[in-house]
Amino acid sequence: MSESEKAYEAVEVARTTGKIKKGTNEVTKSIERGTAKLVVFAKDVNPPEVIMHIPLLCKEKGIPCVEVPSKEELGAAAGLQVGTSAIAVSEPGEASALIKEFNKKG
Repeated sequence: MSESEKAYEAVEVARTTGKIKKGTNEVTKSIERGTAKLVVFAKDVNPPEVIMHIPLLCKEKGIPCVEVPSKEELGAAAGLQVGTSAIAVSEPGEASALIKEFNKKG
């Protein structure tokens, strides 16, 4: 399973058993507050400036951050009808084990 697939799965599991934040503003707030356990952002966001700050913020706060290729797939994993630029998992629920794997990489 690729890192992207793991990230999508973690978002899906967290959505159903925990809590997630959707969209750049919500994600940025949860990173700044230190409540994000995992951040997933899409590579195909236009303009890229919208999400450029997210990996830097995550690095500063020590939060695992994963880039995935598609905002459409990220939106679908989050249970949305539309694509989304970024997702933060604030309460992992049953996705804890998946998120721990990302922590090891960072």
